[in-house]
Formats: sequence, structure tokens, C-alpha cells
Amino acid sequence: MVQARLTGKGQVTIPKAIRDYLHLDTGSKIDFVIDENGEVKVISLNVAVESLSGILHRSGMKAASLADMEQAIAQGASDWT
Repeated sequence: MVQARLTGKGQVTIPKAIRDYLHLDTGSKIDFVIDENGEVKVISLNVAVESLSGILHRSGMKAASLADMEQAIAQGASDWT
């Protein structure tokens, strides 16, 4: 078990083993989640852009051109007016 100490300002230094495991570095963002059992989980919000590649792809989906994207944005914007 890895332990840390709470300072008078309510701050905690995340131990190196945990920082390494979560791939945290200076400026990294983390989220604290309380699950249904009352346990607190620390979740790294660092997501490499490369890991997002293809997550929205659907089989048979045609790639959109920049013009297609701009047209869809304009259509969406006009739906709000």
C-alpha cells in the first residue's frame, strides 16, 4: 500500500509509484470519483491524442471533408436560431 500525508492546506503529494502508474506529470489533471461503495478513485484525465484515433469510426462510414464539416456546423448553428 502506498501512503501520503495531508498538509495543513489540504494538499497531498501523489507518491511517485502512483504518478508513474497513471502517467502523471507536472500540470496533469486528475479526477476524484466516489463510487457506489464509498471508495474514492483517482482517475487520470490525461489522454494522448493518438489514443483517440478512430474511436468514432463506424463500419462503412465515409470520411468527411473539411467542406462537409463546415456545412454540418453551419446547419447545426442555423438549427439554434
